[in-house]
Amino acid sequence: MSRQLQREGIWNTIISYAGIAIGYVNVLILFPNILDEEQVGLTRLLLTIAEMFAQFAALGFVNMSVRYFPYFRNKEKKHHGFLFVLLSVPMFGFALMTALFIIFKPVVADYYKENSSLLLDYYHYIIPLAFFTLLFNLFTAYLRSLFKTIVSSFVKDFLSRVLILVLLLAYSFGWMDFEMFVLWYVAANSAIALVLIAYTMWLKQFFIKPQFAEAVSIIPFREMLYFGLFTFMGNISVTIIKSVDQVMISSVSLADNGIYTTSFYITSAIVTPALAIFKIAFPQVAEFWKNRDMLGMAKFYKQITLINLIIGLLLFIGIWANLDNLFSFMPETYSAGKWVVFFLAMARLVDLATGINGIILATSDKYRWDLLFNIVLAGLTIWTNTIFIPLYGMNGAAFATMLSLIFINLLRMFFVLWAYKMQPFAWSSLGITTIALVSLAASYLIPYLGNVYLDIAVRSIAITIVYSALTLGFKVYPELNVWVRKLVRTYTGL
Repeated sequence: MSRQLQREGIWNTIISYAGIAIGYVNVLILFPNILDEEQVGLTRLLLTIAEMFAQFAALGFVNMSVRYFPYFRNKEKKHHGFLFVLLSVPMFGFALMTALFIIFKPVVADYYKENSSLLLDYYHYIIPLAFFTLLFNLFTAYLRSLFKTIVSSFVKDFLSRVLILVLLLAYSFGWMDFEMFVLWYVAANSAIALVLIAYTMWLKQFFIKPQFAEAVSIIPFREMLYFGLFTFMGNISVTIIKSVDQVMISSVSLADNGIYTTSFYITSAIVTPALAIFKIAFPQVAEFWKNRDMLGMAKFYKQITLINLIIGLLLFIGIWANLDNLFSFMPETYSAGKWVVFFLAMARLVDLATGINGIILATSDKYRWDLLFNIVLAGLTIWTNTIFIPLYGMNGAAFATMLSLIFINLLRMFFVLWAYKMQPFAWSSLGITTIALVSLAASYLIPYLGNVYLDIAVRSIAITIVYSALTLGFKVYPELNVWVRKLVRTYTGL
């Protein structure tokens, strides 16, 4: 990876983990102890529906930025009007979705009124929240194409969580009622889009003057629209996959959704480094395709996979070994989410283990196949949730999500192997998995130490020492050994 990509990746990871720390305070301590389960479920469902709304409204143009921007890149010529094209079609999509959202309110009301009527009191708050979510997604994609990902990570992973923390404390002190809290909650999650717009202006990259004729002379608008519609269909499927569990659980109980999404968030640390890396991997893979550098892409594919596994497995065993400690910070009802954590963590680990196959397909000339995979998967996700939620509630939803994500990732991986003769695994992948199991087993040899903070600290340190020693000792990732030697030499002179 280039020095710029490494720098972006490092800063994204630092920001993400600072955000994770604040997020854990919010999700594990403040939300459960300040709001009741139903109110927690509402706040999460508002964000989920807004994200679905925004994905539908985008009409696939978020992914178009990553695929086509390399052909438009020319700051002196204002990138040939690319930003105007990127924004204009989704704005049309948003107007259409808003009309449908209002027209179909009675259908939504009928679905939620029996068990989750609280959502209906805040139904129209979703429209502005979805609009700013759409703007955030579009400007994140644009800035990512400019290889500027740090600020996007900062406002999403850090700033928004700080704002939510302040709101939760203000509500706990009685400075506002719940209705006012939800209003400010929507405002805080919307404001981050305005920060990205301001940052784009500061970079002097805010080129929204129409240059339609010039833009279509580079890539015909019909081709961009065709690609956008295909990725739109794929995004619908992905949105269903990511959101149908919350939507269906909330129809049964908003309180269950509060517990489910809290457990879901506990596992988010596992993929946080991968998400930071994927932000820079997307434009890098697009450049590989542009230059037809298949050897470079194959090497990048395995490298990213191994890095993700090394970090993700360490985080998983750390979370699982400390899970009872984490639940002790919350009301007892939240411990019902233990197996939700396990199933979702397994799904996330498979996501890491199969590397960047989705990015490779999305930016390739075979992107149409990914649409077929996602449509099949969306149907499978709805079907499995329909079966397992009535049987096992939130645990059933997590199990259905695990099955769905494992299926799609294996399907993509085998397709990339067949089409491009690339696969993400090396013997090191098996090695690091074995090391993770050994490290987790070692943590169970430590008895509970009587104090939750002491137990978390000692157990986590022990896991880290065993895991790191074995990883470096067996040279699972030689570049990591080189980096550690340089670090030691820098600070010790040895």
